[in-house]
Amino acid sequence: MPRLNRATLGALPPAARPRVDPAELRTRVVHFGIGAFHRAHQAVYTENAAARSGEPWGIAAVAPRTASTADALRAQDCLYTLTERSPGGGIPRVVGALTGAHVLGRDAADVDALLADPAVTVVTLTITEKGYLATGPDTVIGCLATGLTARMRSGAAPVSVVSCDNMAGNGAVLRTAVHDAVRATGGADTERILELLDRHVTFPATVVDRIVPATTAADLADTATALGVHDALPVSGEPYRQWVLEDRFAAPRPPWESDGALVVPDVAPYQLTKLRLLNGSHSALAPLGIAAGLGTVAEAMAEDWGERLVRALCAEVAPTLPDGGPDPGRYADDLVARFRNPAMHHRLRQIASDASLKITERWLPALRLLRERGAPTPVLELALAGWVHLTRGPGIPDPARDALTACWRDAAGDEAVVRALLTTVGACDLADDSALVTAVVRHLPALRAGLVDV
Repeated sequence: MPRLNRATLGALPPAARPRVDPAELRTRVVHFGIGAFHRAHQAVYTENAAARSGEPWGIAAVAPRTASTADALRAQDCLYTLTERSPGGGIPRVVGALTGAHVLGRDAADVDALLADPAVTVVTLTITEKGYLATGPDTVIGCLATGLTARMRSGAAPVSVVSCDNMAGNGAVLRTAVHDAVRATGGADTERILELLDRHVTFPATVVDRIVPATTAADLADTATALGVHDALPVSGEPYRQWVLEDRFAAPRPPWESDGALVVPDVAPYQLTKLRLLNGSHSALAPLGIAAGLGTVAEAMAEDWGERLVRALCAEVAPTLPDGGPDPGRYADDLVARFRNPAMHHRLRQIASDASLKITERWLPALRLLRERGAPTPVLELALAGWVHLTRGPGIPDPARDALTACWRDAAGDEAVVRALLTTVGACDLADDSALVTAVVRHLPALRAGLVDV
């Protein structure tokens, strides 16, 4: 079977071809993190914005760690397929937004040149929450600090640096990480560089949303059957997608709003709604579904407790959300419909990875607010019990894996374990909440028996 590349595009049905001519694009965006989410989200918005505007917005993508994805993209002229999986099925189409694929470290000279290029006016990132904690010279944050410093010294054009990761205040988090990395270099002109960064570089906050499951062998086979070409890197996503961006750009950007993105003065209401309702529900479904022996979100939603869990969590957390965002009730309705989609095979184990970082953003702030107000928190207590149960089992990647395992080894009894686990994720205040700890422990016997009681 022929490989997907520019030479094979002409043999594809017109509806399956890119919405732009890849040869006409120019690199004006640099993106760090070329996983499935970026290829199913920001790249799609950018391709559609280029097609609608006639402007040649192309993306040079940079892999932070392994070279396999970048090399596979290069072998396909940076083309790949996207399938939107609706309940009735979906047909793959080729996305042509990428103009290059590089690897951090190996292609350092190319990446440095891109960051210094005045034609590049936007840098975007999907490096997951833990990517902002690493700031050495071989990390994305370290590379950004070096590249932006060189850009400021050369007097190049302003640039906007846009985090597309699921964190509250992601723009501010990214700005702090970059500024701290610049300070750590200790150059003689550090203060001047920081002043220039404040003047010429902005870090807009964003909210991104689209469920993008991990690619399977079946996806590879289905794509090849549908199009008659071999794509080594197909991605799929639900029909729904959302991108909310803070209206704070230092330089030209793709007209993403032409493809439905929202550009608003303040993304916080949207961000908190997404983090606490969607991401919070996902992080609750994952450990509870795993405890019940299930594999995907849709399977969990097919259980009698699935929809109850999502709706109850949304109702419990809604009072912690600010005004100005989506209506929590309608948002919960949308979540139930999206999570039930049988065409999506979103793996619970994928969602459960890095849970020690995720729950500190998705559950704990709301839990603190509710308990300070004296409000009941039964669903968050059940969710925490699911996470506690999950930490005992092997095989789920987590940056705090060793510390979490030590809690089970060193603490005596479930209450001590729960307190130790909460302390490990920086929630000493909640570890000291005896009523909360007792409520969490109460759920553990049922979860060990594979039972979920909402």
